[in-house]
Amino acid sequence: MSTFIELVVNGVSAGSVYALIALGFVIIFKATEVVNFAHASLLLAGGYVTAVLHDDIGFLPALGAGIAAAAAAGALVELLVLRRARAEDRSVLAIVTIGVDIVLTTALTREIGTQVLSLGDPWGDEFVEVAGVGVAQTRIAAFVTATVLITAFLLAFRLTPWGVAMRAAAEDGETAALMGVRLSRVSLAAWAIAGALAAVAALFLTVFPTPGLDRATSFAAMKAFPAAILGGLDSTTGALVGGLAVGLTESLVTGYQGELAFLGRGIGDVAPFLVMLAVLLVRPAGLFGTRELSRV
Repeated sequence: MSTFIELVVNGVSAGSVYALIALGFVIIFKATEVVNFAHASLLLAGGYVTAVLHDDIGFLPALGAGIAAAAAAGALVELLVLRRARAEDRSVLAIVTIGVDIVLTTALTREIGTQVLSLGDPWGDEFVEVAGVGVAQTRIAAFVTATVLITAFLLAFRLTPWGVAMRAAAEDGETAALMGVRLSRVSLAAWAIAGALAAVAALFLTVFPTPGLDRATSFAAMKAFPAAILGGLDSTTGALVGGLAVGLTESLVTGYQGELAFLGRGIGDVAPFLVMLAVLLVRPAGLFGTRELSRV
């Protein structure tokens, strides 16, 4: 039972981080109807800036700089690439983000090389006891931080003028534009916020028990993609539920991998994608996604 509790706690913690990343996918999709495949490179950019600066200016200022850098990178991608692509087909713009991801990731991995960079977090490898089980402080910090940020975003999405504008743009962009909503500003803000959330997620993807930031960190970030798809690309609630589902699935399957040896080695890495496929077979729009209705 203690093993099960530990796996659940670790799964919820990891899932909350995946939910942060998935929320970035959802924000951009709701604002622009574009699936952002460059999200992992924004995460890597924010983590790299934090890692490079923390020795010189301290952890919190470095984290702030990393968040600002990722937000600026996201805004620049929208402003200089997608806005100038002049493509009405959202599938074409999604392919453009793949190209952006390749360029940014290649440049960053060239800078990182074979290094494993520390982000200078203050928790180290300390543990605390929860329900009789030792839990890394980084796991608790990840859960608390993700909960605060997701709650703040959901409140802002419901109560602020920006949130109202984004909901209007997601519901009917043409009507929103006629009512005075600046769609370009909504899109720019969405990309900046998604980049900022990715930078925070980069911190908790690279702290203990992982060794640090390396060139493979962006691949770990892509585990959040099934979370966004599973929950529904146009649902903020779906991002939260999908992130927790992916985190718990990965943790439990990896933890009990010995009993699941008949499924093959490394099943924990592919389990989130298998869950995503199983859900999509039943609900193609995801658990909370909007079903598209067509008249025939």
